[in-house]
Amino acid sequence: QVQLVESGGGLVQAGGSLRLSCAASGSIFRIDVMGWYRQAPGKQRELVAVVPSDRRTIYADSVKGRFTISRDNAKNTVYLQMNSLKPEDTAVYYCYAKGAVLIGHGYFEVWGQGTLVTVSS
Repeated sequence: QVQLVESGGGLVQAGGSLRLSCAASGSIFRIDVMGWYRQAPGKQRELVAVVPSDRRTIYADSVKGRFTISRDNAKNTVYLQMNSLKPEDTAVYYCYAKGAVLIGHGYFEVWGQGTLVTVSS
């Protein structure tokens, strides 16, 4: 089994910054994609940023130029540096990962428990 543990959410004023972290653990052979999604109240979950194994990062248009995703393969960890935060960035942020497991040549696709980011105006 593979688990994701997130940290770094909280309350920040508009214009401020936060850094989210997500560490994967378990029977991991490789991680093909790690990234972040978010879900605001009353809205569907949406992609924020993902980084595949080839490092070609993908960002939502709404966060380009403000958020930076990075990945530490040695630690199976992904980070999301969020700058110039806006009230509309308020949401529960979910870490996501998919890849292959060590045993049985199977694959995994998992979500973290979510971390709340609240941006006050």
